[in-house]
Formats: sequence, C-alpha cells, structure tokens
Amino acid sequence: MSADPFSDILKFTSAESLVTGGFTGGGAWAIRFPAPDKIKFFAVVKGRCWVRIEGEAAPVHFETGDVGLLSAKRSFVLASDLDVAPVDAMSLFSRTDRTTPVTVGEGDDFAHIGGHVLLDPASGRLLADVLPPWIHVPAASPQATAFRWLLDHLVAERRADLPGTQLVTAQLAQLLFIQILRAHLKTSGPMPAGWLRALGDPRLAPALRLMHGDPARAWHLDELARACAMSRTMFALHFRTVAGVAPLTYLTEWRMRLAERALREGATPVATIGQSLGYSSESAFSTAFKRVTGNSPKAYRDTVRVSA
Repeated sequence: MSADPFSDILKFTSAESLVTGGFTGGGAWAIRFPAPDKIKFFAVVKGRCWVRIEGEAAPVHFETGDVGLLSAKRSFVLASDLDVAPVDAMSLFSRTDRTTPVTVGEGDDFAHIGGHVLLDPASGRLLADVLPPWIHVPAASPQATAFRWLLDHLVAERRADLPGTQLVTAQLAQLLFIQILRAHLKTSGPMPAGWLRALGDPRLAPALRLMHGDPARAWHLDELARACAMSRTMFALHFRTVAGVAPLTYLTEWRMRLAERALREGATPVATIGQSLGYSSESAFSTAFKRVTGNSPKAYRDTVRVSA
C-alpha cells in the first residue's frame, strides 16, 4: 500500500490554515505585532519591508513574494523604515472598519497578507514541537516558485469577494503552508534529529512509506532496509541518526499516536484498537501504550473525557 507520511501527519494534527488579514502601506511606516498564540504566516505581495523578530539577532529584509512562518510566541515588527516608531497592530486593526482595507503611512507601494495555522490542541504538538521558531522563504529561492501563483490568487480572491471565497482562500492558505514546510525541508541547514528531518531524507522515504502504509504489520528491519537499498546495519544507523530513534521504535511511537487519536475520538474498545494496530492482545497493546505514553489506554481515555 502506498502512503504519504507527510500528509498523514498533517491530517493527524488537523493542520488548518486561514487567511486573517492584510494591509497596504507607503512611505515611512512600522507596525508592532504581539506574540501570536498560533502559528503565524505572512507574505509580501507588493513592495518590500523589514521584519524584526523578538529574539533574533538581526532584522530580515523581505522582498515581493517572500514568505515567513513564525511558530514561536515572539512579537515582531514589520517596517519600511526601522527608525520609525512602530504603531500597535491591535489598535490599528481594531479601529478600522472591517470592510475598509487597512492602510499605513502614505501611498500604496506595499501590500501584505497574513494568516495563521490551527492545530488540534492534543495531536498538534507533534508538528508544533518540531518546527523551528522562524522560517523565511525568499521569493528568489527555487522552492518559492509556487508561492507567486498562490499569493496572486489569494489576493485576487479577497478582492473579488465571489461566492465561495472563504473556502477558496482557506484552501489556498493550506497549500501555502504545505509549500512553506516543503521549502523548509529542502533548504534548511542541519535539523535536529526527529520525524520532520526523517521525512525530508529521500533515502528513508521508502521505509517510512511502508510503515505509514501498514502500521499494523510486524515490519522487520531487513524488509525496511531492503526497501531503502541499504544493508541492515547501515539502514539502522542512518535511521537513528536522522530520526533520533530506531526504525521499529519510530513505528511503535506512530502506532501510539494513532491509538491516542482513536481513544480520544470514539468509544472503540481498547482491545479492538490494539488489534487494528497489530497487537495480538489487549494486554500487549496496553503494555506498549503505557511504555510510550506513561498511561494505560483506559487511564488516557478517562483523562481526555474529564478535560473535554
């Protein structure tokens, strides 16, 4: 069975992108945005500006088509001139009529569009915890080719206000988020060992597709190594170096993420969930679940119900 581990994890975390606003500007201007409580993305669709992020040593210059993704809870400033005292974004946007485009400074030589990414409060940590604090994808990079089309259509949809605009912009924003992550996988420097780095490693892709395609199967190291055209020893070493865990440990941890979702979302018996993930008995499944999560399946389900 063919599988796409990256899509699996995006669906598992319920990643949903939304465009929330934008503004135009001209001349000398600066806006300070508060630390976001969600993953924030924004793009320059016209002109250029400086981006100064709390905790970063130097400001970054954004050109037309540049896209940024901020996953850390840090305040930031967008400015045409860093010497200008920034106005507070919340007061600027709250006092503007929602039907009237927000403008700053004088003129319209700059345009910005922004939004955020919603993640499931429980499973979303799987993605949020491995993203770097800040990703910048320049328009000049080869990976940004698709951004121009997406940004142009996002702007056009927001201006046209046609039937279905809300759904179309959400779908375009989702594509933009996926393209940012793809660009990060291709262009970032050495990432910490983990599943995100593993997904970006073409040598491991065949093994990851097999495990995600049939997580209930009792995969053997020899099978996974053969799929990657590596010796058993080389495969095990490379997988641990890139993913931070052994291949079969990765498989067990992915099974437990799937089990957590099943326990949260329904009343399926624990034994049935265990069987669907390859465990021959409820006892074997419960032991594996507790070893990985620290709780028994029943205790986990009870805790989720109480907090819901």
